Amino acid sequence: MSTTAEDLAGIIPAVIVPMDKDYKIDFQAYRRYLSWVLSLKPVGIAVNVDTGEGPYLSSDERAEVIRVTREMADPACRVVAGCGGPATHTAIENAKVARDSGADALLVFPTPAFLNDPLDPAIPYDYHKAIADASGLPLVVFQLAPLFGGVNYTPDALRKVLTIPEVIALKDASFDSAHFSLTKNIVSAADRKVTLLSGNDNFMLESFLLGAEGGLLGYAAVGVGLLIEQLNAVKRKQFDRALDMRARVQGFCDYIYGHPIGDYRARCKVALVHMGLLEPHQTYVRPPYTSLWEQEAENAKKAVEEFQPTEVGVRAA
Repeated sequence: MSTTAEDLAGIIPAVIVPMDKDYKIDFQAYRRYLSWVLSLKPVGIAVNVDTGEGPYLSSDERAEVIRVTREMADPACRVVAGCGGPATHTAIENAKVARDSGADALLVFPTPAFLNDPLDPAIPYDYHKAIADASGLPLVVFQLAPLFGGVNYTPDALRKVLTIPEVIALKDASFDSAHFSLTKNIVSAADRKVTLLSGNDNFMLESFLLGAEGGLLGYAAVGVGLLIEQLNAVKRKQFDRALDMRARVQGFCDYIYGHPIGDYRARCKVALVHMGLLEPHQTYVRPPYTSLWEQEAENAKKAVEEFQPTEVGVRAA
């Protein structure tokens, strides 16, 4: 089934992978967790991205995550796989593995070469074009804040990358509302439909109101149901309803994305224990990041009790 820009207009959770104390993926736990995510009907699932510790997984592990996800998801739910280099030839090989494992589209991570100042627009263009040509898959361009090791594209570079026919969406995770608005204008001026996805966990509702048609978000690993409900309210112009939800949606997110921000994936796993979807021994994250069960167990419990709908929890941890 081919994937179009319209297919990605909605909430796409960037899912976690449960890990045991030996830092091995617990696929039985992953299947249980993924069943819950899929039951809430997101338009897609993003795997092997930062939330799912993709840069820290082996090629075989990334392939298995894609295979399991594609096996469990309905065909209408697209599997978007993280893909990157840093070198172009490495990105191409990763893209082919993702394609052969069942990915429907690729979220292309920026590489350190994009930090060149000034950035020659040909560099990101050639990188994305090579991945598209080699894989034959649709691409999601990833604008990632330098805070997370990425780059906010220059307008000229972004316009050139958007001319690649295989580009069907752009995830803006600039974490900057002004830059998001600039990006929205550039995407809207493209010569064909390109779906704008928010990756801005720090101003989700505002990004929906400013024109994001969906979100590919790490917070959605735990808050997928809340986000789907809020985005649907915006699309239906039920703005009072969307605003009423803001304190709960953003409040839970603000716990997950507390400081240091890089620990958000570990906080997600701890919160999922209190949501009844993981066990404490499945909350490890692969080093050099630090597992946080002991440090965050009580804080996560309070956040889940305050912000998550009661019907989501399977048990009170």
